[in-house]
Amino acid sequence: MAPIKRQIKVILASPRGFCAGVKRAIEIVECALRKYGAPVYIKHEIVHNKYVVNFLKDKGVVFIDDIDSIPDGAVVIFSAHGVSKKVEEDARYKGLYILDATCPLVKKVHNEAQKYVAEGRKLVLIGHKNHPEIEGTSGRVAADQVVLVENLEQIENLPFKSDEKLAYVTQTTLSIDDTKNLVNTLYKRYADIDGPALKDICYATQNRQDAIRELTKYIDVLLVIGATNSSNSNRLRDLGASQGVTSYLIADETQINLDWFKDKQVIGITAGASAPEILLKQVLDLLSTYYQTVIEEMNGVVENLKFKIPRELENL
Repeated sequence: MAPIKRQIKVILASPRGFCAGVKRAIEIVECALRKYGAPVYIKHEIVHNKYVVNFLKDKGVVFIDDIDSIPDGAVVIFSAHGVSKKVEEDARYKGLYILDATCPLVKKVHNEAQKYVAEGRKLVLIGHKNHPEIEGTSGRVAADQVVLVENLEQIENLPFKSDEKLAYVTQTTLSIDDTKNLVNTLYKRYADIDGPALKDICYATQNRQDAIRELTKYIDVLLVIGATNSSNSNRLRDLGASQGVTSYLIADETQINLDWFKDKQVIGITAGASAPEILLKQVLDLLSTYYQTVIEEMNGVVENLKFKIPRELENL
């Protein structure tokens, strides 16, 4: 007789997984493949998730870091993270057919950055160095007009006078609490500063972080499904830990260590904004192999937002 499995409760965060910007980006790629055929080239990973990237590679997508490596006249897609003005200009110079999958919320940050610089303000860009979104946003304005900051120490060392005209914009996937501290410090140090409301960071970032704050009230351990280079997934893991819950970031079910669940009764699971639902299914399948799982889904914000794809790809 098979041994009786120990029962474990699993609570799923809501919302979780794909946001509207990620759904739009993937839809653009799939429509482009149907309309133009393979290969289709993409600058950077379309989103930060290896499962999604490998799925699209199998369909004929080629991911590149350098526009010069794309054959003249080919189809190129800009990733959801956005690109700099130079990348866009280089693509046009090569005669590439451009499809822009930049998340509309990232595009909004680009527009804000350009507006503030046009007003004569120096720009403080809050985000993570070398992240594609930061490279795209900083590359939308002149290099001598923007300064990147990642922490309070860097804000305290900014080379600006207290009365200098400044503005800030932020990477969309940051922790809202961390961003709030940085922005408040800017307002304390500088008399003439402008910037977007923090609620504009990203609706999906806000909703997933709010869900973690609620979820951690009821669980013993948290699993965040997402890539190690996914900023929003890392922030979810960090937020879970800050709420006093042991939290792990996993790419998929193969990274789970069953020792994590010794003496644990309730597991919480969420997924970053670029993690597909199939990865959650695989995690749940693994857990059900070893435990009698009772699965419960949180009540949460229902996300109905849908971003339009380029007109030339509609009705495919």
